[in-house]
Amino acid sequence: MHDIRTIRADGAGFDAAMARRGLLPVSADLLERDAARRLAQTALQEKQARRNALAKLVGEGRRKGADTSALEAESTTLRDDMAALEQNAAALDGEIRATLERLPNILDPDVPDGRDETANAVVKQTGTPRDLGFEPKQHFELGEALGLMLFEPAAKLAGARFTVVRGALARLERALGQFMLDLHTTEHGYQEVQVPLLVNDATMYGTGQLPKFAEDLFRTTDGRWLIPTAEVPLTNLAAGDIVTEKSLPQRVTALSECFRSEAGSAGRDTRGMLRQHQFRKVELVSVTKPEDSEAEHERMTRAAERVLELLGLPYRRMLLCAGDTGFSSVKTYDLEVWLPGQGMWREISSCSNCRDFQARRMNARYRSTDGKTVMPVHTLNGSGVAVGRALIAVMENHQQADGSILVPEALWPWTGGMERIASR
Repeated sequence: MHDIRTIRADGAGFDAAMARRGLLPVSADLLERDAARRLAQTALQEKQARRNALAKLVGEGRRKGADTSALEAESTTLRDDMAALEQNAAALDGEIRATLERLPNILDPDVPDGRDETANAVVKQTGTPRDLGFEPKQHFELGEALGLMLFEPAAKLAGARFTVVRGALARLERALGQFMLDLHTTEHGYQEVQVPLLVNDATMYGTGQLPKFAEDLFRTTDGRWLIPTAEVPLTNLAAGDIVTEKSLPQRVTALSECFRSEAGSAGRDTRGMLRQHQFRKVELVSVTKPEDSEAEHERMTRAAERVLELLGLPYRRMLLCAGDTGFSSVKTYDLEVWLPGQGMWREISSCSNCRDFQARRMNARYRSTDGKTVMPVHTLNGSGVAVGRALIAVMENHQQADGSILVPEALWPWTGGMERIASR
């Protein structure tokens, strides 16, 4: 969330930053309410000082037997005035906060302008989509032909946008998650964490899902929320804490189920398991000092890229444009993997630097080594990577003409040596 002091310092600059996000100017209204709130607070302090003085005068008068009724009447009036001022200041503070908490982060200057994904910039491409020598199939065609990817039974159990995966494909999906966790913990310095899949309002608020994106989430009858990504609980581990400078950076990872309502996705990717209500993802989260977050963003993105390289998957790194960058992010790299069956590049990972935006919402801070300064940390998050989409990419890129699927060598330690998936 934004600091109102930033808007006081440069309202025009703040409006220009929001305009890159396609939003109308907000600084004038915010600053007007902020000025009124500060006037109310100043008046409140002045009246409190007068009440304190009156209390002293009443006490002295009573000790001398003097008539203090006029002083007491003034004190009563001041009390009523103060109550009104407190109510007004609180209302203004709530209005300001309600506006600020719905405003997205300020974009990095490197982020290109643009309204949607068509303006995203290709940063690099690794690997080349190869000619398979036959007409490639999509993952759901391969999975159904093998009898290992079931959509009708899933719909019977839960409805649309669910999949039952079984047998060798289920083992391959499990192997992908374990492979990624072990890679990130042993080679990239992340600590594995098991996180709750249900969280409270404050946790969803801390990473920016609430209040603006409630419709994208699933809520339980007791008021908890199913996590859309492990970013939510992992990042909120720092909520309300003041850590030491020497303890940073902190890097954590989790393999979790994720749940999304896919609001606004009607008609998109309705076949197969590209866009599901429930899916698995390995999440990477870093908490850093402000001066280190840019380098950490590159490091995190490289960790996700390493997964794709070891799986032998062609991919490209995209720098998202202004209109495609998420609410909490100042800068996001998407990794897109080539899917031969679709003949398209599709997102498999997003790595974002949120700087102090989430930290301010969560009140997550660190104390400098000299002990004199306390300031917000910077937070980053990324997919390392989406397990279901990795399964899709492996199936489509490593499919064979006979419908079988070769298992990448990097996964053999987690598949019990299984090198190929074929129909029996």
